[in-house]
Amino acid sequence: QVRLVESGGGLVQAGGSLRLSCAASGGLDIFNSLAWYRQAPGNQRELVATITRGRRTDYADSVKGRFTISANSTMIAVYLQMNSLKPEDTAVYYCNAQSAVTLEDYWGQGTQVTVSS
Repeated sequence: QVRLVESGGGLVQAGGSLRLSCAASGGLDIFNSLAWYRQAPGNQRELVATITRGRRTDYADSVKGRFTISANSTMIAVYLQMNSLKPEDTAVYYCNAQSAVTLEDYWGQGTQVTVSS
């Protein structure tokens, strides 16, 4: 069973930076894409950024120019560099991986990011 584990969340002042990491373990799978989602209290989970096996990246408009998604060469680890953080970036951030074999989605447990004003 594939397991995704996030790390790197925390409390930061507005304008600061954080780097989130997510590593996959536990089972052999090939991922079509890796992504980061976030969910703020009272809001639906939203897509923040994705990276495909072909290294194509996409970002939510709200984070373009501030966040950068990257992955390691084997696509079993994904990172999110977050710069110029704003209080509205406060949320639980979740790592996502989509299986290239079954199209199943795997999720991490989430990591809290809090940006103070």
